[in-house]
Amino acid sequence: MKMKNWSAIVVLMLLALRPGPSAAAQETEPVPPGLELTPGDSILLDSKFLLNDYFMVGVEGGASLSRMSFNPSQSQTSLFVPGTYGIFLTHYEKLFGYMPNFGFKFGVRYSHEGYKFKENKETGVTPTLEGATQAVYSLVEVPFMARLHMDYEHFGIFADAGIYGGRRTSIHREGDNVRDAVRDSFLDTDRRFDYGLTGGVGFALVFSPVEFHVNAGVRYSWGTIYDPDYRSRYFYRFAYPFDIMVTAGVYYHLTKRTGRGRAALKKEAHDRVYYPERYENDLGKGR
Repeated sequence: MKMKNWSAIVVLMLLALRPGPSAAAQETEPVPPGLELTPGDSILLDSKFLLNDYFMVGVEGGASLSRMSFNPSQSQTSLFVPGTYGIFLTHYEKLFGYMPNFGFKFGVRYSHEGYKFKENKETGVTPTLEGATQAVYSLVEVPFMARLHMDYEHFGIFADAGIYGGRRTSIHREGDNVRDAVRDSFLDTDRRFDYGLTGGVGFALVFSPVEFHVNAGVRYSWGTIYDPDYRSRYFYRFAYPFDIMVTAGVYYHLTKRTGRGRAALKKEAHDRVYYPERYENDLGKGR
């Protein structure tokens, strides 16, 4: 073989062994420790916050401002009553399978309703009911509400709307003309079953698996506190409680808020065995 042929072979071998641009870049920009890749690894460069379907349970406590919607109307002011407590189970899920801003909240709440009359400026008379100028009803209720929420890594806001049903468990009347027999007792004409609308807004500080909630809630009763005809069969009277509640609470996650939970892992294992093409497709999308 001629010398020039050997020279050509040597040149071709040197060109084949020369590092390409990607290899040169790796030499000038080494991979940080702990980020080395092995065959089969994948990287999701543009990740975002993803919320799971999850349950949480919590307790709340606070106070309420109470009034009554009287018909005929009466002069009154708001009655501040501390001692609102509740235990709730909340579930966040995807509405129609793809809208991650939906949820449910239900539980048991102990709170208060009531009224406080004030002097009528036109007549100079302070109204009374069974001799009482104010009264406080204790209430045990079961609220069920739908929730719309927006969530971030450590923060969330939400709005609730729903219904409730409950029972007035006790009453305390105050006033100079209240009879001792009715001060802490219901009359036969008093109604103890209560039901109506409830809802509110609030925000959450999230440090998984714990959330701290602050809520401002409202409750409007459809259950009058006494029989409409208790004074007259011809002129009906109504009194519907209306309450504003401010509470704070602590919630604990019963399932994972973010990341792959048990359901996602089971689906992944199922797809890897029975639908490998689907699994590879999801993997390529960074799921």
